[in-house]
Amino acid sequence: MTAVTGVALRIAELARHLTTALGPDAVVTDEAERRTYECDGLTHHRSVPALVVLPRTAEQVQAVVVACRDAGVPWVARGSGTGLSGGALPHAEGVLIVTIRLRRILDLDLANGRAVVEPGVVNLAISRAVEHDGWFYAPDPSSQSVCSIGGNVAENSGGAKCVKYGFTVHHVTGLQVCTPDGELVWIGAGMAATSPGYDLVGLVVGSEGTLGIVTKVVVRLLRRPEQVTTLLAGFASMAAAGAATSALIAAGLTPAAVEMMDALAITAAEQAVACQYPPGAGAVLIVELDGPAVEVAQDEATVRRICDAHGAIEVRVAVDEAERAEIWKGRKSAFAAVGRISRDYIVQDGVIPRTALAEVLAEIDALAAAAGIRVANVFHAGDGNLHPLVLFDQEVPGELAAAQQVSSAILDLCLAHGGSITGEHGVGVDKAEKMPRMFTADDLATMQLLRCAFDPAGLANPGKVFPTPRLCGEPPRPRTSAESLRPDGIALW
Repeated sequence: MTAVTGVALRIAELARHLTTALGPDAVVTDEAERRTYECDGLTHHRSVPALVVLPRTAEQVQAVVVACRDAGVPWVARGSGTGLSGGALPHAEGVLIVTIRLRRILDLDLANGRAVVEPGVVNLAISRAVEHDGWFYAPDPSSQSVCSIGGNVAENSGGAKCVKYGFTVHHVTGLQVCTPDGELVWIGAGMAATSPGYDLVGLVVGSEGTLGIVTKVVVRLLRRPEQVTTLLAGFASMAAAGAATSALIAAGLTPAAVEMMDALAITAAEQAVACQYPPGAGAVLIVELDGPAVEVAQDEATVRRICDAHGAIEVRVAVDEAERAEIWKGRKSAFAAVGRISRDYIVQDGVIPRTALAEVLAEIDALAAAAGIRVANVFHAGDGNLHPLVLFDQEVPGELAAAQQVSSAILDLCLAHGGSITGEHGVGVDKAEKMPRMFTADDLATMQLLRCAFDPAGLANPGKVFPTPRLCGEPPRPRTSAESLRPDGIALW
């Protein structure tokens, strides 16, 4: 019996068992239907899962994990599939556990400012459920109208408002997790303000599905601010907009959001949604302020003054909710809108100090020009989280390779300037090879020890995050002196 036949037999047996346990509508075996799950939002990484399962409850998730454990079959969790690092890329010989049917808001406890939701609940649905009572859920990825909370937890998603409100990890107080050995456990404080002991919630948030599957999430709700003001400022160049961003933060302001788009991204957005940004602008800043009305008014005056001092060609302030939505429409649609000007593109995600914005953006332009590749820049300028969109046509020989080279070089730039290889999209398969550029061999070995403590069999989302996955218990390879240095020669610690 060949290895392939052995895998096929295990998958066939799993399919029969799970069909009996969960029902025929929860198990997908048809190849064409399975192929619809072959990638997440980063489409140049593809793998067709051997089996797809769509549970409806935490207990059904548990049943699938137990069945995989007993069969020795790897599994990958997937929500809405909007991730941008290949974190939910299926395993070709494994089971894809899709949580999108677990989409109930189970409890709204406004007295404690908490909500309990299932992982398939769409991000924006939480705010909509509580907005009439004056509350909201702060993390707001650009895909918030379609991305699911389970995926947000896995990748520690941020969004435009992360400069003031932080990331998903700052708004999750408790989790129910199905561990790789099939146990349903609660971790964290839940409805309470805090809990003693190790921060297990902080450990699971951002672990990219390698430590288990989240089946319930307790999120923190916030009171809607008294006043929200949104400004749109157009600049002749990215350098001017970047300098204005640095000046805003240096002035002591804490905007809810500071977003930037370059001319190419603006062109795409105008074609897609006719957002009517300042004509001829080389860059735009969207600055959102919220809080007490008096404070917001003072901050608005400061933003206007700083933008004017840095050569803004136009500063526009939304007068009502409809105009706020119009300003945000271009930014929120930017990733999808780039499809209007490029057949294919890679969405990159790296972090740099805000003070390095102008320099790094100029270096990205130089990289793109040298490779003959276009790059559209759309990003969270307020916290230096870059999202360069590297454009290419996969049908043109050599363009994919050139785009991947530019994308990789952008991450090297981020590291060289003291930044990070990811701000909110995660590592997945796309950036795993970059991990040794940011962490020492000892760092990675420690991370592996932690992963193995949760998943000694190595079945939970294998092949992600780490560049050279090892079997649990395998001793780490001794590092060389060169591996203790970053590409720029700076020692890692």
